[in-house]
Amino acid sequence: MIAAPQFLRPDEYLALEAQSDVRHEYLDGQAYAMAGGTDAHTTIALNLASELRSHLRGTGCRVFMSDMKVRIHQGAKFFYPDVMVTCDPGDRDSQLYKSAPCLIVEVLSDSTEAFDRGKKFAAYRHLDSLREYVLISAQQPQIDIFRRSETGQWVLQSWEGIDAALVLETVGYQIGFDRLYEDVIFDPIPSE
Repeated sequence: MIAAPQFLRPDEYLALEAQSDVRHEYLDGQAYAMAGGTDAHTTIALNLASELRSHLRGTGCRVFMSDMKVRIHQGAKFFYPDVMVTCDPGDRDSQLYKSAPCLIVEVLSDSTEAFDRGKKFAAYRHLDSLREYVLISAQQPQIDIFRRSETGQWVLQSWEGIDAALVLETVGYQIGFDRLYEDVIFDPIPSE
C-alpha cells in the first residue's frame, strides 16, 4: 500500500474514493493505494465467497468481496476485506460501506500479512458485531481464525494441511480445505 501525501477527513476520502480507478484503504487520515492480488489470492477469496453466498442465500445475511469497504467508526478507518459477511439489517442502508460485519476474512500475502495480523486486526476488534476474523495463507493450506469469546476475549485456532476443514461458527458453515483451495496454484514461499 502506498500513502497519499495529504491528510483526508473521512468524508473527503469517501468522495475521492468514489471517483478513483484505484482502491484505497483509509487509516489515520491517510489513504493507501492497494496492490492487486495474485492468482492464488483471488481464487481462494472467490472459492470461499461463492460457498458462503450459496450457504447464506435467503437468510438475510450478505456476503461481500474485496470491492466493498468496512468502516470502523473508532478512529474512522476504512478497509476492503477479501471476504466479509454482515447479517445486520442496518448495513442494507449503506451502499458505500458496511459497519457491522460478523465475519471478516483476509487472504494473506507477503506484503500485507504483518498489517493484516497487526494494525488491521487491532482496528477490526473495535467492531462490536465482529465474531470471527479469518486469515488464510495463499502459500500453503493453512488458516488462523480468531474468535471472540462470550467474555470478549479473542481466541486463536489454527489448522493446516489439505485434509483440514475451516469451521465458521458465526454463519454455521464448514468447508474442507480441498474445496477452499480448489484450483489454487500456491504463491511461492519466499526464501530466507
